[in-house]
Amino acid sequence: MIKNSLKSSLIISAAIAASMLTAWADSGVYRNPVIGVNAPDPTVIRADDGSYYLYATEGKEIVPVYRSENLVDWTLLGSAFTREGRPTMVPDGNIWAPDIQKIGDKYVLYYSKSRWGGEWECGIGVASSDKPEGPFTDHGKLFISNEIGVQNSIDPFYIEDDGRRYLFWGSFRGIYGIELSDDGLSVRQGAEKKRVAGTLTEGTNIIKHDGFYYLVGSAGSCCEGERSTYRVVVARAENLFGPYYDKEGNGAMDNGFSVIHSRSEKVIGPGHNANFVTDDAGNYWMLYHGFDASAPQEGRKVYLDRIYWDEEGWPRTATGQPADEAARPVIKGRR
Repeated sequence: MIKNSLKSSLIISAAIAASMLTAWADSGVYRNPVIGVNAPDPTVIRADDGSYYLYATEGKEIVPVYRSENLVDWTLLGSAFTREGRPTMVPDGNIWAPDIQKIGDKYVLYYSKSRWGGEWECGIGVASSDKPEGPFTDHGKLFISNEIGVQNSIDPFYIEDDGRRYLFWGSFRGIYGIELSDDGLSVRQGAEKKRVAGTLTEGTNIIKHDGFYYLVGSAGSCCEGERSTYRVVVARAENLFGPYYDKEGNGAMDNGFSVIHSRSEKVIGPGHNANFVTDDAGNYWMLYHGFDASAPQEGRKVYLDRIYWDEEGWPRTATGQPADEAARPVIKGRR
């Protein structure tokens, strides 16, 4: 009788929990974090099937792949690479800070391969797949730091502009860009790198919006748990390769960036955001990592905040800090 009673209680409790989750979704709000486990340096794309796919720095998975119908509820699908197909560039390094793109009919994943302290031996590689969930086929390196002459060549970001394809990358040794081949799988022959920002930022993203290019990056320390100082910053320009300036007119080459998102009491070191994505209402959203102040030992979880544009055209979040809860993205026909 006791066993049956306990079993019934567990069933009822599970039903109540499921009902509460459904009611929460139906209420039109979500709570942060949206991925409650370690998944640093996220990148995201909305694929041809209408779902969002998120990839993160290598951990338990060889670049974890998550899928969501609504930017809020994420399911881990597995690894972007098979164990046999794991990139071998920088043999003893790990895969950091991927960047996902759709080029032609392929899903193309740029990645950093590095180890702590190996700032001249690290570099950028590229892989591709017919499907967003992978597995991805590695095409090897684009370049290594000591080959291209940029110390700490990590954190790739791909962008197309006027029919041409470019890769931007770099960390606290400078941010650079270079033109790629038509398929995006190699550096264009004869292309030369160009520096666009100083030594303040890493995790580069560039967003084109209303006639400006917004260079978004992260400043501060990313990975020190409760001592992390990461925050999201921005500068803008009228041309892809700059010059970029902050809100006060200070040049990004001289580390002039304006803060748009920083820590709260509950989230430490928010930063290394994914490229901004839109929902079905055209609203912009930013996914990024941060430490849960109540459990920093659990690693960098993934948070979601809406991006607004102020009267002068600059991006901002609602309060400049991670939201505890907010209105959910608008996804037609889906929760």
